[in-house]
Amino acid sequence: MRNVKIVSTGSYVPQKILTNQDLSKRVETSDEWIVSRTGIRERRVIAKGQTCSDLAFEASKSALQKAGLSPEDLDMIILATLTPDKRLPASANFLQEKLGAKNAAVFDINVACSGFVYGMSIAMQYIRTGEMKHVLVVGAEVMTEILNWKDRGTCILFGDGAGAAILGPAEASDEHELLSTHLFSNGALWPLLNIPAGGTEMPWTAEVFERGDHLVQIALRKANLKISDIDVFIPHQANLRIIDAISKRLDFPKEKIFVNVDKYGNTSAASIPLALDEAVRTSFIKKGNLILIVTFGAGFAWGSALVKW
Repeated sequence: MRNVKIVSTGSYVPQKILTNQDLSKRVETSDEWIVSRTGIRERRVIAKGQTCSDLAFEASKSALQKAGLSPEDLDMIILATLTPDKRLPASANFLQEKLGAKNAAVFDINVACSGFVYGMSIAMQYIRTGEMKHVLVVGAEVMTEILNWKDRGTCILFGDGAGAAILGPAEASDEHELLSTHLFSNGALWPLLNIPAGGTEMPWTAEVFERGDHLVQIALRKANLKISDIDVFIPHQANLRIIDAISKRLDFPKEKIFVNVDKYGNTSAASIPLALDEAVRTSFIKKGNLILIVTFGAGFAWGSALVKW
């Protein structure tokens, strides 16, 4: 079985910035109210005519350039999204066409905010067995297209964006090795986080906090690690209060947690790859760092990944 590494990362966010002050003109809210409850100060919004696959294309193009690969080198494309271009076909088909990745098998997955980690785990299996060599995993969302802009409890939370990673085989001495992934779900909890017809409902409950804590402990236990062994913690960027709560429960230093929810809001499946790419570009992640990635979302579905950078 081959080892697997993250060959490169990429990300993209739309140019338009929607601040909390801008939102206060649309719904009864304020910058202070939003920041105190979520930590979010602004988010990005797609331009007219932009689609999920457009955002995914930009993030993927960046990852390919950094990897020094051509689109034809891709064996598979996995696009995680809950806001596809169309019901049919998969948005991964549109992404394939835009990239010119004619040799790639493609498909979408919808695991909400956990989609990217699920995608990495799927890609890891294909590469480990030798079935595939290079797999592009993308998380892309246009959340602002499905929001109820009259509901201040939900419209303040979300933003648009995309992040991507190319996974490939690793030699024993390679850096950026994906050590493990861990996936979980509990369909009985679906009422806690779902999008009903014609609206959206997203109550943050004690169960959500519990899931965040639970999956961290499982990932560490399976790897025979302690939380103190982790150099960088990249959680799903849902809400700063949730991130702070998990930090306290785990007794993990805040300065080792990468946070960009203040700039982008909750971008669902794009959250983790956006944060990962920005953490790499800003040197928040350094050579040799042990990185713990954790996500949770509707389903309930949650997961984690360990990476040795």
